[in-house]
Amino acid sequence: MRKLLAVTVLALPFAIAGCSSHENRYYAAPPPPAYGEIAQRAFHDGFEAGRHDMAKGWAPDADRHGDFRNPPVPRPAFEDYRHEFREGYERAFRGDRRY
Repeated sequence: MRKLLAVTVLALPFAIAGCSSHENRYYAAPPPPAYGEIAQRAFHDGFEAGRHDMAKGWAPDADRHGDFRNPPVPRPAFEDYRHEFREGYERAFRGDRRY
């Protein structure tokens, strides 16, 4: 009986300490809104261009790329393409591995 009481008294602080700590949970951000085909292509092209420039040790400059200066899409989509290209390019330089 004394052993049971001693074990209980010794185990009680561990049981209480275990209850007092809460596990931190981190949830991933929701996925970005679905991109159109042109935006996906532009982001991918920019990301790959950024990775290429980083591998070469060049300073970041999306304007040096032909696809940024002269987008391979219809004229009405030029600005959307350039916007997503620059976003992908900058993410590559920030070290974001996801796209």
